[in-house]
Amino acid sequence: MDQFTHPLTYARSQRGLTRPDLAAKIRAAAARRGLRSGTDKARLRKWEVLGVTPDADNQHYLAEALGMPTDAVDPGNWPNWLHWDESGVVALGPASTVPALREALISTMDRRAFLTVSGTVLTGLAAAWADTGVVPALAAAGGARSVGDDLVTMLEDSTRKLSSVATEQRQHLAMLLDAHLATVTDLIEHGRFTRPIGNRLHSLAASLSQTVAWHRFDHGLHTAATKHWVAALHSTHATGDHDMGAAMLGDLAYQAAWRQDHTTAVGILTHALTRTEHPAAKSLLNLRLARALAAQGNGKDARRSLTVAEQLLGASTTRPLPPWCSWMSEADLAVDSGQYLLDLGDTARAHQLITEGQALLPAARDKTRGVFLAYQAASHLKLGEPELAAAAAGEALVLARRISAPRCEHLVQDLVPQFQRVHAAEGVDALLTLAAA
Repeated sequence: MDQFTHPLTYARSQRGLTRPDLAAKIRAAAARRGLRSGTDKARLRKWEVLGVTPDADNQHYLAEALGMPTDAVDPGNWPNWLHWDESGVVALGPASTVPALREALISTMDRRAFLTVSGTVLTGLAAAWADTGVVPALAAAGGARSVGDDLVTMLEDSTRKLSSVATEQRQHLAMLLDAHLATVTDLIEHGRFTRPIGNRLHSLAASLSQTVAWHRFDHGLHTAATKHWVAALHSTHATGDHDMGAAMLGDLAYQAAWRQDHTTAVGILTHALTRTEHPAAKSLLNLRLARALAAQGNGKDARRSLTVAEQLLGASTTRPLPPWCSWMSEADLAVDSGQYLLDLGDTARAHQLITEGQALLPAARDKTRGVFLAYQAASHLKLGEPELAAAAAGEALVLARRISAPRCEHLVQDLVPQFQRVHAAEGVDALLTLAAA
């Protein structure tokens, strides 16, 4: 492994330690236990340059020498645990892709899955992504397993098929997607491949991580979703794909806004837009920024971002359309513009746009339709039309349960207190009974 990209080299340099300095600290950590470590400069070089794995005892001494807690040490996951951070988010840096992927893969079963990632940490990660132009080399010559074109093509094809399955069936594929991601992570960590193959593996890891993140998010597993989007950001950073990196930040911002943390959403999106290149990608991120700004009551800046989103949607360009924003349409623009106006108090115009967007939405996008119907119900309630609101909310609830989309159902459940105040209106009691079932 290259001496300039090994995590131990990185951790050591961050602390301003030479190899002799660190070796002395390791020996001192052993001595405090009444034991002896023979670690010296030459042995550290073997760990960093030749890829030799230190034994478990020396790994514990090393953690203490670096000022890391004992909980961070995972001898079977050397050297990835060196990227441990108390925030729960792996910082962007040399060789950070695999540690970020490993952190995501264990996020649904590890105790750290219950630790919420702060908005400050995520905004800082976005700032680091925006400020760094370093792209690490992706060729891996020393791995034990040769990774060829046929294998990567098969993984790409199967991933594409899994990701394109209808929402109501995709709920059954979570374990398959996790297994694909684990396989690709193993190949990146232990494989031997050329730079083009390395780029494809990292792109594949990003795509899989993003798909898994949305699945976790839809089911309310927010920390796990965050870890997968962060892992995808690391993977795209390694390929130098700025638009794909901006996509992951855009998804993290969407999650923050969904959880009513609009300050974090605005911060992340502001950084993401500094390196976004494709007009469609800029349009989507500006639309999300407009929503977050409107939720903060910042109408002036929200209108400016919305205008940019409208101008860029469908703008001509020679760049290929990124698949992650290919679904963006006039329907999304209309509904999100309606939500923006709803937040700013223009209820009538908001309702008109949400209704128009709902009608424009392609039939294949059931999950989005469920979200739009819930938005439509909310706008009817604000207009004092509980009967129409109940009809839209009931349709959204039935759809959400049919396709197993808990996130859509939660939108309707959040409206239940408002419906309870107008329970005498036609259709509302039936909706309340359905929501309680």
